[in-house]
Amino acid sequence: MRISAAERRRRVGVRHMLAPSARVGDVTEIASRLVGLHATDPASVVLSAWARSAEPDGVVAALDAALYEQRSLLRMHCMRRTLFVVPDELAADLQASTTRVVSARERASVLKLLAATGPHRDEAWLAEAEDAALKVLARLGTAAASEITAEVPVLQETVTMSPGKPYEAVSRVGGHVLRLLAMDGRVRRARPVGGWTSGQFTYEIAPPLRDADPAAAQAEIVRRWLACYGPAATEDVKWWTGWTLGAARKALAEVGAVAVELDEGPGWVLPGDEAETGDVEPWAALLPSLDPATMGWKHRDWYMAPELRPLLFDTAGNGGPTVWWDGEIVGTWAQRDSGEVVWRMLADRGAGAEAAVAAEAARLEAWLADRRLRIKFAAPLTRELLS
Repeated sequence: MRISAAERRRRVGVRHMLAPSARVGDVTEIASRLVGLHATDPASVVLSAWARSAEPDGVVAALDAALYEQRSLLRMHCMRRTLFVVPDELAADLQASTTRVVSARERASVLKLLAATGPHRDEAWLAEAEDAALKVLARLGTAAASEITAEVPVLQETVTMSPGKPYEAVSRVGGHVLRLLAMDGRVRRARPVGGWTSGQFTYEIAPPLRDADPAAAQAEIVRRWLACYGPAATEDVKWWTGWTLGAARKALAEVGAVAVELDEGPGWVLPGDEAETGDVEPWAALLPSLDPATMGWKHRDWYMAPELRPLLFDTAGNGGPTVWWDGEIVGTWAQRDSGEVVWRMLADRGAGAEAAVAAEAARLEAWLADRRLRIKFAAPLTRELLS
């Protein structure tokens, strides 16, 4: 069976909750259906949820409640070593399928960094530093990294990253220790130090996650991912998860994925998911950098013209803010210091598309009001809009 690019774009409108009729009111449901919201740029979490919300005015408060009161959402490192906001119900599967391996690699990297500054900074030294941080956090309850570091002299020691390079930097051990503790699931991020665009968080002791079998967890992640992002190629699964090709293939087999033909070659859907999507109303969306729709697949030609990649993605592969029309990336946008939301179409899709994008930009500008964005991953063309 063949699934066309047009059908895939219709699915984006519905399954990514971007068509107006597909929006939902629950931010936890939004994150759950997407498997997770990219959180490297904290503003992207809010803007990704806002674009999909049937109750956009309350998105900031709803995310705050879900993350820090109800605890139905959790910030954690998982796919591709990236920070995501994920449903708490999926945290154990993500930890077992992905974060455990990521954490081991990160620990080895930190130990190598420490060893370069002194032979005494070995695994035992790191373990003592972690224990000291945990004791302080248990006593304080919730604390910022600076508060924890101030209580533990060893955490105030420094390491030099990329010595001799133009981007050489000196950092405190405390930041590395807290990152490892979070990856291991021993601490979790609490409220940010500042507003919803802040990337500095407080920490607290995390409740233990349930045990999960890694293979079963990988199958569950692929099942959830295909339900939203399918059809997709095996390489898409491998890229998005950060797993080996063998692990991706095994998980696809475990969920009984059904082979289909895509424009770029073989692909997969869940059993029973071969039918075409019904009619979807035309829709426009202004999505933030690293949005799940932008970053959902390795192969992107079916939803973005190849010539747009160097304009909308940085050299590390991070997607900047994007303008969408009917399941296709057609431009970029930015917010100027004045508060004005400006945008540029890079593909002519007619007067109706232009009007819809203009209306969506006006809706976003009105919602942002006196809030100002500082985009962490601005695409080359986004910077041009701001100049």
